[in-house]
Amino acid sequence: MKFDTAQFKKLILEKIEIEKKRAQAEFSFNKAKVGTAFTAIDNFLPNDLALKISESFDKSNPSWREMDSFRERKLTTKQYDQFNSILGEITFAFQDPEVIRAFEEITGIKNQIGDPKLYAGGLSMMRPGDFLDPHIDNSHDLGRQTYRRLNLLYYVTPDWKLEDGGHLELWDKTVSQNLVIESRFNRLVLMETHNLSWHSVSPIKKPNGLRKCVSNYYFSKESPLGHDYFHITAFSARPGQTIKRAFCKVDNFIRSNLRNIKPTGFGKKDVFQSK
Repeated sequence: MKFDTAQFKKLILEKIEIEKKRAQAEFSFNKAKVGTAFTAIDNFLPNDLALKISESFDKSNPSWREMDSFRERKLTTKQYDQFNSILGEITFAFQDPEVIRAFEEITGIKNQIGDPKLYAGGLSMMRPGDFLDPHIDNSHDLGRQTYRRLNLLYYVTPDWKLEDGGHLELWDKTVSQNLVIESRFNRLVLMETHNLSWHSVSPIKKPNGLRKCVSNYYFSKESPLGHDYFHITAFSARPGQTIKRAFCKVDNFIRSNLRNIKPTGFGKKDVFQSK
């Protein structure tokens, strides 16, 4: 059976209604606990659909873009026309205004809007040895008109365990201590983003393992700090990586000043383009 965006939307709204009160309490509690509000919803979709989504991540597809630097190593893509249509259907179900409003009830973050361009969103896949160092996400959308407010991460790798690595890590403001959120199969994580929401992905340790994730962001014209501010995606390093951490500071400084010269950046714009 082929599932379209409307059918995924219906399933998402039904699951949110079931989980809403628990997720509301958890999101609020975790804000006070670690400084970054988050919650997880397990068994997010029917298992057979989650498996179908996972199976549609075709590793051999040439559309994958390799991100490989001292900051991160992973594969990403927004070329949905090159994959099974189910991947686009589930991704854009999260961008439906009614779904966004439902998630607002969990997070309490009002007046959010979606991002049909999927700026920094889309599909990602991480292989053995891949990683994403501690960082804070770019504060705005591509046009620098709205603030990034919520990160939605839907994990779809079956039988993914704690020892496999590839888990979301939330850090304190000094990037010295973290809280690990497992990338369990069929789990959705909601995580707020702001100027101190440091997070990372631990290195993949599972031989031949592929950590698969569908990512979306929501934005708002309202600043999470109550005043105007801007920052690029800024990286740090793990505790004990003193030289790398110092190098990151220099790298952040250079990239931030380049963005001041050209607000839209110098690199290729990695956004979704419908055919």
